[in-house]
Amino acid sequence: MSKTILVTGGAGFIGSHLVRLLVNKYIDYKIINLDKLTYAGNLANLKDIENKPNYEFVKGDIVDATFINELFTKYKFDSVIHLAAESHVDKSISNPLEFVMTNVIGTVNLLNAAKVSWVKPTTKNEQLTTNRFYHVSTDEVYGSLGETGLFTESTSYDPHSPYSASKASSDHFVRAYHDTYGLDIVISNCSNNYGSCHFPEKLIPLSIYNIKNNKAIPIYGKGENIRDWLFVEDHARAIDVIFHNAKSGSTYNIGGHNEWTNIDLIRLLCNIMDKKLNRVEGTSAQLITYVKDRAGHDLRYAIDSSKLQNDLAWKPSLQFEEGLEKTVDWYLSNEEWLNNVTSGDYQKYYQEQYVKRF
Repeated sequence: MSKTILVTGGAGFIGSHLVRLLVNKYIDYKIINLDKLTYAGNLANLKDIENKPNYEFVKGDIVDATFINELFTKYKFDSVIHLAAESHVDKSISNPLEFVMTNVIGTVNLLNAAKVSWVKPTTKNEQLTTNRFYHVSTDEVYGSLGETGLFTESTSYDPHSPYSASKASSDHFVRAYHDTYGLDIVISNCSNNYGSCHFPEKLIPLSIYNIKNNKAIPIYGKGENIRDWLFVEDHARAIDVIFHNAKSGSTYNIGGHNEWTNIDLIRLLCNIMDKKLNRVEGTSAQLITYVKDRAGHDLRYAIDSSKLQNDLAWKPSLQFEEGLEKTVDWYLSNEEWLNNVTSGDYQKYYQEQYVKRF
């Protein structure tokens, strides 16, 4: 194999799409997928590639520094693409320390292991390695926008939740290891993703599941919060392009130029579901239920991804309506996956089958 790449969080939503892309596209790369297999990690997402010769899964926790150091010693990674993170805002509000441990301490453990493996002692403050550390972040580190404007790579950080604060902190540590130790790093901050294999605690998959089962669709506040949505496979393609082509130390925003209020998105989703389920138009919309707004709920996120498009010739491949319909089709065609995830059965099987550390 020409390269051995560690992907952290590769059994999660975005991570599984990235791992599949890398394994199938780069047959001369060895892809090591490290995942703790928390509730959001599901190896059923990767059943189609689990027996590929250039793929290996390792179960482990990035918070365990000794384990991470041993992993780097064993595999001698050429690069890291770091996606492992706690990401659910509501959970960060109820248990912020868990987010600090995984998102901050876990990231620093990986950085330390990379520094020991890749950086040689020197008296000069210069870049010492071409071994790349790619940190996948979020647009939530920028805070909230008003009615106009877009987040750019130079937007000041202004996190408002424990989740976004933990991601902002990890971004700063990654940049500090570039400036202090010469580590070759890149960072990307992406808008909201949607697509297949998304854990049904997030807005779109939760709403699909609830509509299918005639359950209430919870909408925070008045549903006026605005998000920029990107198809997850387009995000994976962007990571691939940035990883292979970005200059060391650079940051790229990834977005779809695709803003929707939560309530307009859900109304569109209800219309699609009515058609797919052969229901009378307007049936699913009757399930919309407004609930108390989330604490510290940012009003609007919107990404300016023109730097990525101009520098590296990436652009989204799908219009939102097309991507959303494709997403609905996947969930309706993968009822077993959805039922196993919502019931917890997926954890029972895979936690028993994949207990080795390495």
